[in-house]
Amino acid sequence: MSYLVLARKYRPRSFTEMVGQEHVVQALSNALTTQRLHHAYLFTGTRGVGKTTVSRILAKSLNCQGPDGTGGITASPCGVCQACRDIDAGRFVDYTELDAASNRGVDEVQALLEQAVYKPVQGRFKVFMIDEVHMLTNTAFNAMLKTLEEPPEYLKFVLATTDPQKVPVTVLSRCLQFNLRPMAPETVLSHLTQVLQAEGVQAETGALRLLSRAARGSMRDALSLTDQAIAFGSGQLEETTVRQMLGSVDRSYVFRLIEALALADGKTVVETTEALRLNGLSAASTLEEMTSVLQRMAVIQAVPEKAQAADDADPEAADTARLAAAMPSDETQLLYSMCLHGRAELGLAPDEYAALTMVLLRLLAFKPAQAKAPAEKKTLIEAAPRVSQPAPAPVAAPLAAAPRPEAPAVSIPPVQPPAAPVVQAAPVAPPAVVPVAAPVEMPPPAMPAPVAAVVEVPVEPPTSVAPVSVPGAPAAPAIVFGEEGDFWHSTVQQLVATDAVTGLARELALQSQLVSHADSRWVICIERESLNQPMSRERLRVALDAISPGASLDVEVGQVVDSPGKRNAAATAEKQRIAEEIILGDPLVQSLMRDYGAKIVPGTLKPL
Repeated sequence: MSYLVLARKYRPRSFTEMVGQEHVVQALSNALTTQRLHHAYLFTGTRGVGKTTVSRILAKSLNCQGPDGTGGITASPCGVCQACRDIDAGRFVDYTELDAASNRGVDEVQALLEQAVYKPVQGRFKVFMIDEVHMLTNTAFNAMLKTLEEPPEYLKFVLATTDPQKVPVTVLSRCLQFNLRPMAPETVLSHLTQVLQAEGVQAETGALRLLSRAARGSMRDALSLTDQAIAFGSGQLEETTVRQMLGSVDRSYVFRLIEALALADGKTVVETTEALRLNGLSAASTLEEMTSVLQRMAVIQAVPEKAQAADDADPEAADTARLAAAMPSDETQLLYSMCLHGRAELGLAPDEYAALTMVLLRLLAFKPAQAKAPAEKKTLIEAAPRVSQPAPAPVAAPLAAAPRPEAPAVSIPPVQPPAAPVVQAAPVAPPAVVPVAAPVEMPPPAMPAPVAAVVEVPVEPPTSVAPVSVPGAPAAPAIVFGEEGDFWHSTVQQLVATDAVTGLARELALQSQLVSHADSRWVICIERESLNQPMSRERLRVALDAISPGASLDVEVGQVVDSPGKRNAAATAEKQRIAEEIILGDPLVQSLMRDYGAKIVPGTLKPL
């Protein structure tokens, strides 16, 4: 007699033998007991969860005659009558299984539906079971819609699919849908234990745990892997041989890696990954095992009672609880996310073990405990330009060679007495337009750069003000207007307008200050050495040669107090200030703000 594989030998033959699908068994059993039967059923779920098995049990429940031949519709088929035995053997004439993966056309469906007009020959109901129904073509689906909606009273449809998203909604609306869930590893482990006891095969608990996890919720896969493991281990199931067969990573490596990451021990992480390489263990399997352990750690960290209620027979429970206490919860979540994303990166790297090492070392580079220092550094970097970086100020800044009018300074008693007209404007922070009665906020004494508060009188009539310097603060470089600056500004503007300089050469000209230009020898000063590139310098010299034949160009590095770029920025800021004054001085705008609380969205006012 030929050997019958475990998946077929131990296929459930009644609802009481079904495991892991209690929600489906309860619904069908109650429907059969009360005889509230639907004409079409749709079973969905992944491979090996029992869709075809439930269909056969349902067919036996509908056609069972009982041991004495007087039975009726029942939720507990006898399994000994002619109908039950024929359905189990696959030769019941009134039970038809159609594989839609190989019979997906409209002709095959029409041939099946032609049998619907004939009453059952042996049983009480005709049952049409269409497996992988999502493989049918659109014309095949359309051909069965009418019969599926209003079949004869003796006909039942049972559809099964692993991808219900591909089934048309017109079919879904005509069926009673049941979703068979993937089985938990604990459920698979319990069933494998019963099967192996019935087979008389010795098995270690650790080996069964590996098989249960490798099945990924499919009982058929679990039984098939068990068959393979029995053959691989010569009739015995040992954890070592099963791990070797599956290519699974020993959890000791996983625990060692997680512990090293918790202690920020990069040396142990690299040595462990090298050991995985030498033993030929899969990098993808390592990350998969790590995600499983990290998930259990996160549960223990969130619900400490889980650690106390852990299974004493599980040798990994103590190690998992120990690591959960050693690693902070935020690092656990971060490492879990990195392991999940790292599995997708393994295929992109030329060496999967190098990719595994990078995934693990990434946590050491981005540990949450170390994130505080960079955050503080970023805050200091962002705060410095606010007080020290030159920015356009609302002053009467001249453009090119235009005359420079003087602006009167506003008197602020707490800060500085009325001063003489200010000609030069210090590069300060953008002015804040506030009512005259509002208090002027002064910066903390420790601020390294001067902070000026610009106070403006009510918007009717708008007046321009000059910034007020803070006594005792260190002086900041101001735009010092001179004849050399006027000449250099007009020269650079001409070069830019004619596209004589572009790209980096244009930036070199705009950000530089002219020191001298006597005897065709141009000397400019810049603040950033990165702008002093040989190619950019040569392109600017060629452009100046058109103005002064035989010109030579020397570039120095130092402080720049007057450059075309600074002047353009000041001019742009002045235009923006005038535009804002015009809008704020408009009577209609003032009435809207006063009566209705209207506000001007910052950044929406642009000068024409």
